Amino acid sequence: MASSRGVVRFRRLVLLLVVSLGGACRAREAPLPPARIAAGAGSRRAPERHGLSLDFYARSCPAVEHIVGNVTAARFRDHPASGPAVLRLFYHDCFVEGCDASILIAPTAKAGAAGARPAAVERDMEENRNLPQYGFDTVEMAKAAVERKCPGVVTCADVLALAARDFVQLAGGPHYEVKKGRKDSKVSLAGKVRGSLPRANSTVDELLRVFAGKGLGAGDLVALSGAHTIGFAHCAHFLGRLYDFRGTRQADPFMDARLVKALRMACPSTGGSARAVVPFDVSTPFQFDHAYYGNLQARLGLLGSDQALFLDARTRPLVLELGADKARFFKAFVASMDRMGSIRVKKGKKGEVRKICSQHL
Repeated sequence: MASSRGVVRFRRLVLLLVVSLGGACRAREAPLPPARIAAGAGSRRAPERHGLSLDFYARSCPAVEHIVGNVTAARFRDHPASGPAVLRLFYHDCFVEGCDASILIAPTAKAGAAGARPAAVERDMEENRNLPQYGFDTVEMAKAAVERKCPGVVTCADVLALAARDFVQLAGGPHYEVKKGRKDSKVSLAGKVRGSLPRANSTVDELLRVFAGKGLGAGDLVALSGAHTIGFAHCAHFLGRLYDFRGTRQADPFMDARLVKALRMACPSTGGSARAVVPFDVSTPFQFDHAYYGNLQARLGLLGSDQALFLDARTRPLVLELGADKARFFKAFVASMDRMGSIRVKKGKKGEVRKICSQHL
């Protein structure tokens, strides 16, 4: 009887946390993350990286962090789901052609082609179609506020990096300094997306391969995956684990049976709402902490790519290490965010400073 009551309570917890995009929370998937624990600990440095600096706007726009911070604080208060949305935008931007705000460019018709269909951009690809609009809106709001004080100076790429940091801190995570000096990309190419981003059911081999291509290692993969301590995922990303794991027509045996039952109620095999989402972290879904790693140890990982980190002998020790010490997780996360934020940074004439983040000059 006690066990039955426990299942019911667990199921109710998950169902209470399931939200629709039209609801008050309006949450979406959190960042699909990824990288190595301490600097140099198994990570490879990408040759495309360029130097950034903490004081890049010290003379041209000294109040930039304060300006962006005012916007993110207001958005976090009124729309807390903006946090994981913007953090995920930052991941998806950096993993495709580097941290250059190319993910923010909206599709436009090709020049000189009357009646032509808009040219495909990164946002059009399947991997990015579920990125929430309010994440893009938040960055545009922050950029507009900066433009009013410092017109034509601060890039969208740097605004995005600052906003992502702000939301981590606002959700209870660490504060860290953000290096600046990125230029915005002049293009957004849909063809560059495929194979550049981790998938919800990626194996550890696949994840490591994607990260290695960005100059990141196993520690970065595990530390950045910890961003799934906040945010939500659509049912479509884990239905296979609930109903037909690897063609068995059974649930994934590595997922806790209570979680399977709760998720099946929230995400039916057919006829469910495409807008329904479920929290990555069923214990503290709105708190940026290290509970994500404890969930993996308890077989409560939502995505197959999450749970795989604990099942694989190469990454399990890192999961255990970060799950045992929040301060260690915060330190590792900050170091990995710094490395990820430096991927293929564009400098000088290789980039631009957009006035409106969704439109290149």
